[in-house]
Amino acid sequence: MTVGASDSQQGAARILSALLEARTGQTLSEGRAWRMETALRPVLRDHGLDDIDALTARLLRKGDSALEQAVVEALLNNESSFFRDLQLFDMLQTKILPHLHESRSNRVLRIWSAGCSTGQEAYSLAIQLRNAWSRWNGWQIEILATDISGRAIEQAQSGIYSQMDVQRGLSIGDLIKWFEPHGDDWRASPELRRMIRFRQDNLFDAREPTGEYDLLLCRNVLLYFTPERRKAVLTLLGRHSHAGSILLLGAGETVIGQGDDFIAHGDFRGAYARQAAVTAQHVAGMRRAG
Repeated sequence: MTVGASDSQQGAARILSALLEARTGQTLSEGRAWRMETALRPVLRDHGLDDIDALTARLLRKGDSALEQAVVEALLNNESSFFRDLQLFDMLQTKILPHLHESRSNRVLRIWSAGCSTGQEAYSLAIQLRNAWSRWNGWQIEILATDISGRAIEQAQSGIYSQMDVQRGLSIGDLIKWFEPHGDDWRASPELRRMIRFRQDNLFDAREPTGEYDLLLCRNVLLYFTPERRKAVLTLLGRHSHAGSILLLGAGETVIGQGDDFIAHGDFRGAYARQAAVTAQHVAGMRRAG
């Protein structure tokens, strides 16, 4: 909360932060805490509550799971946009995806977008693949996109975005090619929607990912977790990757000091490779040199 907040406000912030962390593993940063009342205003209105004190009082009485879920959904940060971080998507288009095309001899490409929010990242990947369909035609392509927010996943599955949403990062060409008018909004084409499997899932009790993925994106997710929870997420990502997998994090995130599962990728700046795979390749190279 802001400097000068009352004891009541600080107590409410602690209670709501504890609920968010218990349900999602996320901590309520100072920057998000001061916006708490604004984020929760619709919840207060929908549940007939006068203020944050009334909300926390009802939460403390327990037994209102619907209210708890509404609070968690409101406090989650579902900020997203199409082709967020153009430099990264340019590297995907010109380097990483062509590399995976050359290296995956079984003609299967598996992608996991972890913490996908309202789906723009997954749709951006699908657009890049469809725009290069002459390369990928005949491949088995699987895109799994997961997020803890049921509300975000519902929107992602619908593929419906407002005019403001599509103007954030989506080119006119891609909008016309891959989206259809839907009232005042736009809806992703059936071709795009069929490429992606959106599922609600919790990274600390993950049930949806199966097997290993060639490309893993977990961008702007780790920054909301404690160091211990970041390590746990990276361990999970490591379990679902293989020697040739590529991991992408957000611009302000790193694997340094977060366990031994990943290391900076030797070929793609800002990307990560499996630590065990890099070590094994290095040892094999040393043996051949000897």
